Amino acid sequence: MAKRKVEEKILEVNADMQGELTFKDSVNLTINGTFQGKLNTKGTLFIGQNASVKAEIMGEDITVAGKIEGNISAQRRLRLISPANVTGEIRSPLLVVEEGALLNGLCTMNAETKSKYLTLREMATYLQIEESTLLDWSQENKVPVIREGSRYLFDPKEVENWLSKEKVS
Repeated sequence: MAKRKVEEKILEVNADMQGELTFKDSVNLTINGTFQGKLNTKGTLFIGQNASVKAEIMGEDITVAGKIEGNISAQRRLRLISPANVTGEIRSPLLVVEEGALLNGLCTMNAETKSKYLTLREMATYLQIEESTLLDWSQENKVPVIREGSRYLFDPKEVENWLSKEKVS
């Protein structure tokens, strides 16, 4: 397997912002200040516990610990952790609400989308590789994966795209 160093793009915002932000490339975005407007991200979005957001949010993998007023649409997963306080309509194939987090609004989960995720064992079988190899790739952030505690979930289409780009054999 040819190893290629992938530059991780990280952006942390600790300021008051207003407007429309759109990210065309995948980025790890953390908001710890206030934001008002429209936010469209790729990659991971983390709303810190001191953040106050009034926005329409679209993203891939979103974790909220702060306060959000507005609709949220997550393509992969939405995770609310204490002391999150979300008011609005949410859409996500995978929703995790931890104890101490509050959700006030309508939630829509698309069962067809949710069923597209495979477990570590299922993905290893699908790729015809050892589970330990896939676990190593996952722990080293080499393969697209969603972590739920000690559980790993994979979108076969994303992994196929990753394989074709990485030329993994």
